Amino acid sequence: MNEKKLFLLDAFALIYRAYYAFINNPRMNSKGQNTSAVFGFINTILDVINKEKPTHMAVVFDPSKSFRQDIYPDYKAHREETPEGIRFAIPYIKKILEAMNIAVIQVENYEADDVIGALSNKASKFGFQTYMMTSDKDYCQLVKDNVFMYKPGRSGGDVEILGVDEVKKKFTIEHPDQVRDILALWGDASDNIPGAKGVGEKTARKLVGDFKTVENLIENYSSLTGKIKETIFNNIENIKLSKILVTIDLNTPIELDENQLLMKGHDTDALQIIFDELEFKNLQNRFRAQNPAAEVKKTPAIMQPSLFDDMPMEQPQKTLLSITDAAHDYKLLDTPELRFELIEVLKNQKRFCFDTETTGLDVYHAQLVGISIAYFEGEAFYIPIPADRTEAQKIVNEFKSILENTEIEKIGQNLKFDILVLKNYTVFVQGLIFDTMLAHYILQPEQRHNMDVLAENYLGYKTVSIEELIGKKGEGQGTMRSVEINKIKNYACEDADITLKLASIFEKELKELHSEKLSQTIEMPLVVVLADMEWEGVRINSEALNVSGDILRADLIQLESEIIELAGGQAFNISSPKQLGEVLFERLKISDGAQKTKTKQYSTAEDVLEKLRDAHPIIGKILEFRSLRKLLSSYVESLPSLVNSKTGKIHTSFNQAVTATGRLSSNNPNLQNIPIREERGREIRKAFIPSNDSHVLLSADYSQIELRIMAHVSKDEGMIEAFMQDEDIHTATAAKIYGLPLGEVTTDMRRNAKTANFGIIYGISAYGLAGRLSIARKDAKELIDNYFKTFPGVRTYMSQAIADAREKGYVETIMGRRRYLPDINSRNGIVRGFAERNAINAPVQGSAADIIKLAMINIHSEMKDKNFKSRMILQVHDELVFDVLKDELETLKELVKRNMENAVTLLVPLRVEMGSGNNWLEAH
Repeated sequence: MNEKKLFLLDAFALIYRAYYAFINNPRMNSKGQNTSAVFGFINTILDVINKEKPTHMAVVFDPSKSFRQDIYPDYKAHREETPEGIRFAIPYIKKILEAMNIAVIQVENYEADDVIGALSNKASKFGFQTYMMTSDKDYCQLVKDNVFMYKPGRSGGDVEILGVDEVKKKFTIEHPDQVRDILALWGDASDNIPGAKGVGEKTARKLVGDFKTVENLIENYSSLTGKIKETIFNNIENIKLSKILVTIDLNTPIELDENQLLMKGHDTDALQIIFDELEFKNLQNRFRAQNPAAEVKKTPAIMQPSLFDDMPMEQPQKTLLSITDAAHDYKLLDTPELRFELIEVLKNQKRFCFDTETTGLDVYHAQLVGISIAYFEGEAFYIPIPADRTEAQKIVNEFKSILENTEIEKIGQNLKFDILVLKNYTVFVQGLIFDTMLAHYILQPEQRHNMDVLAENYLGYKTVSIEELIGKKGEGQGTMRSVEINKIKNYACEDADITLKLASIFEKELKELHSEKLSQTIEMPLVVVLADMEWEGVRINSEALNVSGDILRADLIQLESEIIELAGGQAFNISSPKQLGEVLFERLKISDGAQKTKTKQYSTAEDVLEKLRDAHPIIGKILEFRSLRKLLSSYVESLPSLVNSKTGKIHTSFNQAVTATGRLSSNNPNLQNIPIREERGREIRKAFIPSNDSHVLLSADYSQIELRIMAHVSKDEGMIEAFMQDEDIHTATAAKIYGLPLGEVTTDMRRNAKTANFGIIYGISAYGLAGRLSIARKDAKELIDNYFKTFPGVRTYMSQAIADAREKGYVETIMGRRRYLPDINSRNGIVRGFAERNAINAPVQGSAADIIKLAMINIHSEMKDKNFKSRMILQVHDELVFDVLKDELETLKELVKRNMENAVTLLVPLRVEMGSGNNWLEAH
């Protein structure tokens, strides 16, 4: 007989966890709905199903009221309001669970932990291995031989499974029941359980260790001495009350129905409808792959009225139009005469939309399959391109004059790709451009910008997918040439037609939001700049990487030797979590409360070790070892594999429509993450070299641009004066905060001021600043208070930015880029706090992004006008890198510096630091 494996999930504990996992970067759909909690929660359930293969499962919800509130009206009275994103998520989660045929349980007056406690207690008598999935420590009291606590990992870390031994060790107790006694003394601020005021976890554990139960402690408190005796005596009633409140009620009125809890197949059709509405395409695919079967008997839910039951789900969308029922006129142009006729018409158009179909997504190797063009809504033309390169070039050349015409505006979706593809055919797209992906990014920066989503949301239209075109078993666009020509024609023409329709809508919306300037002067012109940068690429010195690799490997060998010596001299595999955990927590006994993973190994995740850094010298060495291993694998060993076989260079992809702040991101490789603060990381830059011996690399980096922008937006006189006097801003800040002359500022004072400068403008708390500077919290608070006394304009700006965001629902950069903050008026303080910090820093960070983009556009334009042979090749944060012909170096330095420092006019001057050399490290 197979083992019966029951998983009982604490719904709200896991939903809150999922929601806050995305709090810095919420998952939004095209309707502006925050789907973070739904997405994270369902992914969590799928992970459990896939990894643990439970035979039975239930998700348990809290009711609107608990019997504990009758006993103690202030129970959970101080809890924050439920975040709006979670209130939105609950009805969807329940419907998804229903479609997954997972039991949903809720019992009036009894909380989830009571229900789970009663069910796990009953299940243990019927041969179940029961896992209570939650991060709530209260559940530890329920653990027994066949009942475990299944605690999700943090930040992608390992799951921790707590059995009897783990709970006993974690709390230094003799039996899990005693967790109730510890909690009764310790109290719980989040649930407003009083406990014994002044008694923390450590003292509570010691008292329970000595007296076994709080009842025995109260009876024998007179044997205590000093302040603790007085504390216990003064809190006797609170302790008794707290014991009642923290005790999970195993007599909750709920029966164990094995059939109801049995795992069954999913109703795939029902899930499809919900996921379509929420725009969860990846989840749809996961469900299809995992469980293709659909129609199964529904699992009834044991439900009673809930706080969220009055919240209706969105009504299902109306039926979408598609190519089968929408009016359209798509034509195939497969003769010279037909193509000539179209070209003659296009010559007299002010604008047209085009799209390319290719054999792949690598623009340096992809072949054109066809080009679609539309200039009138509802009508489009498809020009097939043959595989024969000579014939293909002839056809493309027919359209060269149109595509390169500077007087005709070009419209497209993700035009940078099409521009790069056409470069392969010596066609260099010119003229104004309008990219619908970028237009929507400006309008709704945190939503998705793919054409299928935009078509559904703005046009009520469902486009043909690439999978539908080539078949689900196709191998991507490489099979495009094998598709019947009429199908390709419809697919390609639809893309051009829909894009043209979207352009008309977005142009009006940009105008209504006064975002035309941002579109026309920054985002659209930047497309061509980035296309040229990507096309140029950067050369890599594989020899330098090999040298760096040798150095890193030697350092790793040395570190390994030092770690083994610190571990007692017995060799072990540092990269093995199992062996490392045994060394740290059994041999060296670094921590008594070591976490364990689902496989009952000790957790050696980075966040776990970071907290133990001061416990033993070996921890710092292990973290350094891991850092070097990552450097070796992520850059030294992987960069050569990214060299394009055709060009011999690395061609990173710059992404305009990813970050909500307006900053560029990059991938393959991700240049934004190349480490520069530590010496070994900086060495990686040595591998980036000029294109040949007649060139050098030039680096131009904005100096403290975000602080200069803060001076501008805050209009703080002290900060403005420091920049106008060209003082070192961190030294000047330290001098003002500590009340000293500039010459008396110490290195530590400057370091503190620097951390304050960059931290405070991003809303850092005294707690956070104390952690960064390794100082007491009161000292950090004093530092922050002195900072605001020194720069009162900064505090005024921060308050005003939050107030403006509350009124408008968004903040803006200097150039008018908006960051929408739907949670700025949330009744939940934590959620509102994140939005408030974004209200302060988004205008600063976004303005920095706008400024360097403007500089890039102006530099690129002037270099082109003056026929420079040098090229701009990289942008990383506030830095630009150029591959410069040596004879042009001095002239280009002046051009770059002038354009960067005059990109905009602020109340303080912009400053640029420059350097040149035979590699990126030398130049920077």
